[in-house]
Amino acid sequence: MAIPDFQTLMLPVLKTAAAGGEVRIGDVVDQLADAFALTDEERARILPSGRQTTIANRVHWAKSYLNKAGLVEMTRRAHFRITPEGRNVLKSPPEKITIRFLEQFPSFKGFRDGEAGTAEAAEVVLSVAESPLTPDEVMRQAHLRIEASLAEEILQRVRSGTPAFFEKTVVRLLITMGYGGSVTELDKALVGKSGDDGVDGIIDQDPLGLDRVYVQAKRYADGNSVGAGAIRDFFGSLNLFKATKGLFVTTSAFTASARETADRLGTRIVLIDGIQLAKLMIRHEVGCRIEETLHIKRVDEDFFE
Repeated sequence: MAIPDFQTLMLPVLKTAAAGGEVRIGDVVDQLADAFALTDEERARILPSGRQTTIANRVHWAKSYLNKAGLVEMTRRAHFRITPEGRNVLKSPPEKITIRFLEQFPSFKGFRDGEAGTAEAAEVVLSVAESPLTPDEVMRQAHLRIEASLAEEILQRVRSGTPAFFEKTVVRLLITMGYGGSVTELDKALVGKSGDDGVDGIIDQDPLGLDRVYVQAKRYADGNSVGAGAIRDFFGSLNLFKATKGLFVTTSAFTASARETADRLGTRIVLIDGIQLAKLMIRHEVGCRIEETLHIKRVDEDFFE
């Protein structure tokens, strides 16, 4: 089954605490993973931060919210236990403990009122209460939506530019990624012009220029996919240069036959479509810049040991 959301986990976390007295959070994670019959893949699924598994993160949030309601209490590092108030809940337990259920407890209501200090914060608090996602998962999903919108806008801007602008953008991206020296050498890497033999850029893969990547950049409208013929033409151009590596970038997409052709050819040709291009531009801040940085922090258990 899918990894349960953190509100679904709150009642099982409380019951596990009731059965074990003082419990260790890591043991609770393992017990609940067994109880929900999670697969090895689901148990090992890591958050985007790479620092914690998804199931552990959700169990921690469940425990944290129970603690805010006074149903469990922290005892020592990574350990907690059920409170008398928590045992009272289990005498006649609800079908599921949710954020709405916890709002009946004064300590939790005070915590929520403190969270909603502004109108903007109140909207976020409400969205978390109505969502099965943890607060940090809500933030990550919002971040993904923002990046998806940004990627679409970047791609539209690149498509509306001239072919020369697109070629320069691709080469600038490669230089920013660490290929071809510095941005001041951008014009040196651009070779796209009449008689360029089908190559728009030549990027040094190492500082001495002992190995090179040849670039083809095609600014196509959405829906006008690059076919196998264009890949074969680029392969022919690479042979003229005796090149061993090629990069074909487009603002549209590649047909299945184009990708199959690139895989079969003797020269290594990497294909980057419009979606991949936009993501790389965002990751390396080409054509965009950071507007605001939000940090997700958590308690340093070592500090309180």
